[in-house]
Amino acid sequence: MPENEPWEYALHIPNDPRAVTVCRRTLRLVLTLHGLIGLVDVAELLAAELVSNAVRHTAGPAALRVRWAPPGTLRIGAWDADPEPPEPPVPWEAGACAEEGRGLALVRACSDLWGWQPLARHGTRGKYVWCELAAA
Repeated sequence: MPENEPWEYALHIPNDPRAVTVCRRTLRLVLTLHGLIGLVDVAELLAAELVSNAVRHTAGPAALRVRWAPPGTLRIGAWDADPEPPEPPVPWEAGACAEEGRGLALVRACSDLWGWQPLARHGTRGKYVWCELAAA
């Protein structure tokens, strides 16, 4: 059973494509240890998309943040050093055969809510792209 107390984890990562795997595995471990195994597969997919975008489209460091808010909301977010807004998601049907550009459409389709906001951390400007999943 998921905990009734809120919690939050942050993982600071370098601009390295291998960081996506590190984030996915760390997220899986965190959710499993907190009894949220039912959210693991979708949460991993969403985190991989968000972190992949942060690493792929920026030159600086990034971070993954995972927050649980009782009674049942999991927020997954990625911070990156680029303050520019993310490209709007393409309609799923339009990007179905595309090699790239489906990430945020996938986030929109698989999460209950998503968004982004400008954010500064440690004196560096950037943005925070997030999504939420409700525990069923």
